[in-house]
Amino acid sequence: MGAAELPVLPTALTGSYPKPVWLRALSRGLKMYENKKRLKLLREAHNDAVALVVKELEDLGIDIPTDGEVRRDPVTEYLVKKIYGFKFYGPVRMWGNHYVMKPVAVDKLRYLGPILVSDYLHLREVARSRTVKVTITGPATATDWSFNEYYSSREELMFDLAKIINRELKNLEEAGAEYVQLNETSLLSAPLDLESCVEAINEAVKGVNIKVGLHIYGYSYERLKPFFDELEVSQLTLGLAGYSFKYLKVLDGINKEVGIGVVDVQAYRVEEPDEIIRAVRKAMRYVHPECIYVNPDSGMRYLPRAVARRKLKSMIDAVISLREELKRRGLTAIPLRRTSTCP
Repeated sequence: MGAAELPVLPTALTGSYPKPVWLRALSRGLKMYENKKRLKLLREAHNDAVALVVKELEDLGIDIPTDGEVRRDPVTEYLVKKIYGFKFYGPVRMWGNHYVMKPVAVDKLRYLGPILVSDYLHLREVARSRTVKVTITGPATATDWSFNEYYSSREELMFDLAKIINRELKNLEEAGAEYVQLNETSLLSAPLDLESCVEAINEAVKGVNIKVGLHIYGYSYERLKPFFDELEVSQLTLGLAGYSFKYLKVLDGINKEVGIGVVDVQAYRVEEPDEIIRAVRKAMRYVHPECIYVNPDSGMRYLPRAVARRKLKSMIDAVISLREELKRRGLTAIPLRRTSTCP
């Protein structure tokens, strides 16, 4: 099968989408069942929820859906609970009333087998879109959200995680995945050496021959800019709307494909299409439109579902208008790029 073709300014979900209310209620209710039956019922419920979310996203007009991460809890639990060497002591407060199960590395980490392959295959089965995106926590963020009781340094833990993620990406490639995104939302805030983080990310994608995006969210993109050329990923996806687009200048001189975050996932206010159009036009001063994807700042997990839908509708309406402008310049489609550079 040849390389997929996408409409110019492809719209993508960054990662998570609000879970259906019934799924959250069912997950609590299933605690009465013994573990094996509970897992079977939950798997069926998750599959149904993924089909629902993907249909909703595609009906809205999203070009590249994810499964909405409806099977997952934030931030790293879904990944690391399938890796040997981690243990969970109990929930840790994330912010407000949000708690997460923060893992602890208590032994040398070991890859036990595919983590996301079956999830990808189900997503591929229910999606109408030729291109879908699989998201996975990156090594720096997974390290930042873990305690360490075994390794001599957190960097050593991070590189073992990178090697495990690399094996998972290769398994996803073998299963047919074309587009995977590393979520590194802690990259710019983690107390880790940034150069080591970049090396770990490159270790995670080494020898992987599919499109790999890198999702970053933070207020100090300038810190990472010196490493843009070193990162061996196909795309950088940056949250920009939540910072009123004041970091757009970081794109000046970039030679990578960029996912532009155009809706603020931490605010209930729904952006107007004209706001989004202006933001993308500003981005085009630095990046050729052939190298721009349009997406929310980050995952939409904590937004009310109705608000998330309205935000995505505004985003899609803006892109439809911009595509009409680009069509008059003869630009209608782009390839799904796997290279780490973009014209």
